[in-house]
Amino acid sequence: MNTLNELMSAGNDTAVCLSAANSAPLSYANLRKLAHYVQTEFNRIGIGRNDRVALVLPNGADMASSFITVASCCTSAPLNPAYRADEFEFYLSDLNAQALVVEQGSSSPAIEVARKMGIALVELVLTPELGAGSFTLNLAGFPSRAAKHPGSAQADDVALVLHTSGTTSRPKIVPLTHRNVTASARNIANSTRFTESDRGLNVMPLFHIHGLIAGILAPLSRGGEVHCTSGFNALKFFSQVDAVKPSWYTAVPTMHQAILSRAANNQEVIARVPLRFIRSSSSSLPPQVLAELEATFKAPVIEAYGMTEAAHQMACNPLPPGQRKPGTVGLAAGPEIAIMSPEGELLPTGSTGEIVIRGDNVTPGYENNEKANSEAFTHGWFRTGDQGALDAEGYLSITGRLKEIINRGGEKISPREVDEVLMDHPAVAQVVCFGMPHDKLGEEVAAAVVLREGASASADELRACQQAVRQDGCVHPGAPNRVTTTMKAIRSHRADRPHPRHGVQS
Repeated sequence: MNTLNELMSAGNDTAVCLSAANSAPLSYANLRKLAHYVQTEFNRIGIGRNDRVALVLPNGADMASSFITVASCCTSAPLNPAYRADEFEFYLSDLNAQALVVEQGSSSPAIEVARKMGIALVELVLTPELGAGSFTLNLAGFPSRAAKHPGSAQADDVALVLHTSGTTSRPKIVPLTHRNVTASARNIANSTRFTESDRGLNVMPLFHIHGLIAGILAPLSRGGEVHCTSGFNALKFFSQVDAVKPSWYTAVPTMHQAILSRAANNQEVIARVPLRFIRSSSSSLPPQVLAELEATFKAPVIEAYGMTEAAHQMACNPLPPGQRKPGTVGLAAGPEIAIMSPEGELLPTGSTGEIVIRGDNVTPGYENNEKANSEAFTHGWFRTGDQGALDAEGYLSITGRLKEIINRGGEKISPREVDEVLMDHPAVAQVVCFGMPHDKLGEEVAAAVVLREGASASADELRACQQAVRQDGCVHPGAPNRVTTTMKAIRSHRADRPHPRHGVQS
């Protein structure tokens, strides 16, 4: 299984692959027919393998099926539909997009941008009565011309292009081949033990690697079903669970925290719909949140570690009866993982350094960016930019992003360590620590805290939580003392509103 067409062959013809509210279920046979139709139509207008097709679509089954079917014959480039016109102009230009796909009747600013740039506009005409994610293509007015590279995509063709976040520099284009994405889907399916009996509830956005690979491709690679929602909504989550009856879901930590804030009022749903497991990825899951999730849902929580350049998953805690180590992101789950010094030397077990990876799921390199590639690849290893350590059993602990490490008068402090200490306070629902300029020390540690609904805590109280510091050496004993008076107890934010944290990439 090295292409998306091969991946789609996993499901039985009559088995359901995609479902959604107010739509008939879509079978694997019909998904394969849809892929053949998309290939024929795009090839007819001159678009073929490795040609870039941007997707600006709402979250849901239509986005899922469009991503899969377009990538099976061209290169899918999903974009956030919430972008402004100037952002669309940047991304469409940077991608050298050959076509833009939107829903019929869409008012996205991407449409006018595409017209101005001379990019072909392709409309999806939705046919939900034929299956979730089913559609036809409106190609009226397109002249017929032969595609330069027609037919089904091959293993080393680019299936998907995404941009890095660009929080510290200009976003970089990450091309991921069919071999990359199918390897990652296979790795995730192995970690989660997906079968054709599994039904997932996808609440992740489908313009990010987490949702595309873990939420969609991995379960489809084993013939399972995915129910696609319009996106995460804490107010709707439990009613969706009750209606869909999923066996699992994957989400980011802030989503899990929002779900927990509403769990007490939904105990009957939790009892009616037992989950086989819960998955967390894209940023560090505080051990306190993991324990609360497991106690609430009576299901194992597996934390995974991923990033765009690895087509998502790199490490994962095993399901029972395997040993799960809270506070770690588990064992290598696909690629090889090692720890490297700044000089490019691999470090021994227990040493802290930069996490590096290599394997079939890792991008061949950033597009048209020799400088970034020379910095990112050392001796065939990809440098993740994350700091961590491997223990004697191979479990990986992440101590932070190298670029986020706070230098307080020469003392290097990981924001994650401070986060975990503050999360021990019973009033704290969410926390993010960061460095602030200091006239003498260079940087000082600051924190923004979201309190649990109805709870209160002062900055002095939160500083005093050093008494709760674990003595196992995982957290620096002085970490809470370093939190400055700039800490804010943000009561205007409810605990059920996700509060994203920059950190480990998705």
